[in-house]
Amino acid sequence: MSGTASRTLRSPLDGLRFGYGTNGLTDLRVDDALGLLADLGYAGVGLTLDHMHLDPLAHDLAARTRHVARRLDRLGLTVTVETGARYVLDPRRKHGPSLLDPDPARRADRVRLLIRAVQVATDLGAHAVHCFSGITPADTSDDIAWRRLADALGPVLDAASGAGIPLAVEPEPGHLLSSLADFHRLREALGDPDPGLLGLTLDIGHCQCLEPLPPADCVRAAAPWLKHVQIEDMRRGVHEHLPFGDGEIDFPPVLEALAATGYQGLTVVELPRHSHAGPQLAAHSIDFLHRAAEAAGAPEAPEAPEAPGAAGAPEGVGAAGAAGAPEAARAPRAAAVPNAALAEGGTP
Repeated sequence: MSGTASRTLRSPLDGLRFGYGTNGLTDLRVDDALGLLADLGYAGVGLTLDHMHLDPLAHDLAARTRHVARRLDRLGLTVTVETGARYVLDPRRKHGPSLLDPDPARRADRVRLLIRAVQVATDLGAHAVHCFSGITPADTSDDIAWRRLADALGPVLDAASGAGIPLAVEPEPGHLLSSLADFHRLREALGDPDPGLLGLTLDIGHCQCLEPLPPADCVRAAAPWLKHVQIEDMRRGVHEHLPFGDGEIDFPPVLEALAATGYQGLTVVELPRHSHAGPQLAAHSIDFLHRAAEAAGAPEAPEAPEAPGAAGAPEGVGAAGAAGAPEAARAPRAAAVPNAALAEGGTP
């Protein structure tokens, strides 16, 4: 079964809408990945523009985008466009070039990619376009890096405004813009744009990793700017995206906080280093999230029939995520983790 009939969570007022990121399904063709997610009961997809799915540099991008739009429509899936592909612009430097690159021409390459992502998002009817700042280059002061970021985002915001698509900036551990406080610094540098134009991608795992507030409190603090949510398990001070149950996050309070905000976008599972077990983890993740939502008291529609392979946890998923209601190892929170302590190697 696929499409709207298979979904178990519906509108933002009736319940949360879960999606899965295609960066965790890179061994599947895009049509197969979308069909899998619809069959499992996901409401949508976080679609990363990359060579194996929807290549933003392809000469026939417009035709490919129309094909994906038709496929999404047939399956009843909604979409957020993500731009975190590792090597889509530079085959030698992960996430290069960034909006902070010392070379203006290289920064312009990233700007063009983001503007192209806005056009793809428009053609797909997406909720938002996700992006991040990048890592501050060596021998670059914070002041210069912040100026580069604000200047580079200007034309992207112009394109987003013209298209009516919000830009959802993600605080990323190890990057210049790594925290909720940094997001607000960017807002101020850009003259406090309308939240409908400049919004936030909140990664729940990142909140656990480095924010001073617990993840549920981060959701409440971010609510006015929330345009996209990514979700996975994680441990304090370690930027490693983990399957549910393998980290420290207590998920029912997080989902309860999300439901209470009236957030209307997707909550997308983000496991970019687990494509080898992508179909199994997609099945495990939707089951885990349904149980967490039930534990939180978040409204749910009747259960859909269990998809093949949904029972049990895939190899590599901890026992906490495999059986019973979600549990978390509740480590006491410390002050915010210094950004410098999070090595680039942890960046997905």
